[in-house]
Amino acid sequence: MNIENLRKLLENVKDGQVSVDEALTDLKKLPFEDLGFVKVDHHRNIRNGYPEVIYSQGKTVEQIKSIVEKLIERNNNIMATRADYQVYEGIKEITEDVVYYEEARIVVVKKRDLIKTEKMIAVVSAGTSDIPVAEEAAVTCETMGNWVERVYDVGVAGIHRLFAKSDTIMKANVLIVVAGMEGALASVVSGLVDKPVIAVPTSIGYGANFKGLSALLTMLNSCATGIGVVNIDNGFGAGFLAGMINKL
Repeated sequence: MNIENLRKLLENVKDGQVSVDEALTDLKKLPFEDLGFVKVDHHRNIRNGYPEVIYSQGKTVEQIKSIVEKLIERNNNIMATRADYQVYEGIKEITEDVVYYEEARIVVVKKRDLIKTEKMIAVVSAGTSDIPVAEEAAVTCETMGNWVERVYDVGVAGIHRLFAKSDTIMKANVLIVVAGMEGALASVVSGLVDKPVIAVPTSIGYGANFKGLSALLTMLNSCATGIGVVNIDNGFGAGFLAGMINKL
């Protein structure tokens, strides 16, 4: 939709030929910005409620900086996932309103604090080795304006550790369970709560773990109800989904 088409759309709304709802539907299809190496989706915030997220792996620092420069013109909080310190330093050249969450490997351009939800998301990890993926999920949820509680290192090898945190788990509105090895924790947690559980298999484990495939299959074959499963090590995907559910 170019400027001329936009002008016609607004005139049609004014004349009553197009309803406001129909106009909003058209506005959600407004154009991206073509930078040659990337097409920046400026209106994802209108369609999805959150700006486009930059996946940093495979992109140069200069490419990421160019994308951020365009996104920052129209959006408040911007995320760059799977980012290293070099990405953080590059973005910091553009704006001082930037934070690097090293464990989560996420850079956040934070122009304003979002009002946090009253409903809580619990991010639960089986082991300490799963924390980087859990932190990716937790930081994503928080950047989207959600209240997050972390419950880490409570895997099934010492199930009493999980039960000691039962109060936190029970009051959560959505739960993200992150586990490698055999991935059994998601089934256990889902059997204890009456809220949706998003299971995240991680690539943590020995040879027969097949880089997370064993945990993925365990979670997909769970006999517990209320579990949804995202891809291996996809903490961001789990956090984004949990954030959307929590705000319904």
